[in-house]
Amino acid sequence: MKFKYIAATAMMMAAAASTQSVMANNNSDFNYVVDRFADIEVLRYKVPGFEDLSTRQKALVYYLTEAAIAGRDILCDQNGKYNLAIRQLIENVYTNYGGNKESRQYKALEKYLKQIWFGNGIHHHYSMDKFVPEFDETFLRYEVTKLPADKQPADIDTLCKVIFDPTVLAKRVNQAEGADLITTSANNLYEGVTQKQVEDYYNALKDTTVANPISYGLNTRVAMVDGKVTEQTYRIGGLYSDAISRIVDNLRKARAYAENDKQATVIDLLIEYYTTGDLATFDEYSIQWVEDTDSQVDFINGFIESYGDPLGMTGAWESIVNFKNIKASQRTEALSNNAQWFEDHSPVDPRFRKDKVKGVTAKVITAAILAGDAYPATPIGINLPNANWIRAAHGSKSVTIENITQAYDEASHGNGFNEEFVIDDATRQLLDKYLFITDNLHTDLHECLGHGSGRLLPGVDPDALKAHGSTLEETRADLFALYYLADAKLLELGLLDNPEAYKAEYYKYILNGLMTQLMRIEPGKDVEEAHMRNRKLIAEWCYEHGRKDNVIEMVKVDGKTFIKINDYERLRGLFGELLGEIQRIKSEGDYEAGRDLVEKYAVKVDPQLHKEVLDRYAHLDIAPYKGFVNPVYTPVYDAEGNITDVTIDYTESYIPQMLRYSRDYSPLTKK
Repeated sequence: MKFKYIAATAMMMAAAASTQSVMANNNSDFNYVVDRFADIEVLRYKVPGFEDLSTRQKALVYYLTEAAIAGRDILCDQNGKYNLAIRQLIENVYTNYGGNKESRQYKALEKYLKQIWFGNGIHHHYSMDKFVPEFDETFLRYEVTKLPADKQPADIDTLCKVIFDPTVLAKRVNQAEGADLITTSANNLYEGVTQKQVEDYYNALKDTTVANPISYGLNTRVAMVDGKVTEQTYRIGGLYSDAISRIVDNLRKARAYAENDKQATVIDLLIEYYTTGDLATFDEYSIQWVEDTDSQVDFINGFIESYGDPLGMTGAWESIVNFKNIKASQRTEALSNNAQWFEDHSPVDPRFRKDKVKGVTAKVITAAILAGDAYPATPIGINLPNANWIRAAHGSKSVTIENITQAYDEASHGNGFNEEFVIDDATRQLLDKYLFITDNLHTDLHECLGHGSGRLLPGVDPDALKAHGSTLEETRADLFALYYLADAKLLELGLLDNPEAYKAEYYKYILNGLMTQLMRIEPGKDVEEAHMRNRKLIAEWCYEHGRKDNVIEMVKVDGKTFIKINDYERLRGLFGELLGEIQRIKSEGDYEAGRDLVEKYAVKVDPQLHKEVLDRYAHLDIAPYKGFVNPVYTPVYDAEGNITDVTIDYTESYIPQMLRYSRDYSPLTKK
């Protein structure tokens, strides 16, 4: 399974305010809010501590960021076979437009282009629904005729059909129970094959008796070629060769500035993997990466998280370059140093616990660049590698990206969310005082310990939970974090100073899972995204199973629905009970039980409550989704061409950054 804790609702209580309210409440000279369109708010993030890095470390960061941005086109193409052509078409019309830029058509074109950039394609990054253009097809076709001949697409009819026909490629990732999840999904990970054909193909390859199985399908597109199911590998000389070659060129440059031999070996193995496409090499790279705990600068780069694959196998391309926040890492190190204690006291069947937790390393990091599937929308925490056997034998790295959570928090003050949705002043004060730290601790526990906890029974296929695997894994990690957030161990470790502090996160989590995350769902639609499903599953299950003891109530105040938690201690017990069952499902590979939990608690939406949530959000003017622009790094050279410094600039805005990336970092598009 692939694990990534998405930031989108992790800071829901600190949801970003409108541009006006943020600017009014931001007392610093740093303007966090960059742009606002559709349901999106784009922010900046600071990179504190970059200036304190050595010149060598800055150069390493610079070349790793170049390697990161170079892969941008890969994700866009993975998300849909027409994405690159449509992005280039709309960019050409936008940049060559000579008409009235205040017109409805032009403004709608600009909005659509911004959405494509943010979604890395023509589908929403979270709901997976295709964007609906608000400009007319006749307008687009007319503007295309005014483009230079070399910028006019030969297949304009096909592109217009994809853009304007709502029935064509309507859903990037379909998770509807009973459907063929491959043929009904619009991503570009499969071509001409059915779900059964793909599952049969991989089932024939897998040997569940092998102790160290490779991550089948992680770096391939599966297509029907000459009547045969065929894997087309992402590598130099294979799919995405031009982009991967550019990534590798910059990785080679970065290697010259590696902090130590271990890090140099990590980079060498990644280059070898990109060159051969060999997944055994990727496993060796992952092992060496996990064991490199001395480097301050770190990065991920590759085909990693599989949320974009309805079968949860193929990794979306992404990269994050970062360096350790030494002071803040004291709290994650306290958790990782006690990983065995947490495992031994977990409320799951001892059969499913690890006898010995190995190599759990955790740190708080400062993100220097976001790319691919981590840009513009990004995680706030990551736990890698994903292979269960590597985690068991060699451990894992867990990170909390605190400069990103700080940016969310700084941009959120005064938005009116708490006044609208939190039941009373006492609870609001609790949230104001403790939510930031407990939210971060929840992420720490989720990533540092939750994903690394538990074990599969011998012979259980890591992919046994199939399409529901991602949801159930995120559920498991969240429950682990929630359960231990209320444990006295956190007070003993000095991570919290009040035994009541955990209640802030408990309240936020249940409120979000039962109600406020519904603002991301269109009326009449089900919950589909894995992280939203996981939160809904937990909240709904606890609400139902706590009815007898009146643990959680939905109460009406002045006609509005509010969440009231009457018994926080019992709620913790419910988290523990559900964790035990989810761990059993994963450890035993019980697909039927996992599917039943997801379908019963995580999918369907109460239309009346949904409408109320949407109505209450409407007057707050809070963007449901947020993402970021990156800072710009510029190397400074001496007369001999050696890097003597790297400067950082935060002033680039959303449109200029995206157009620059398309101009300078698009090796897969025709110029």
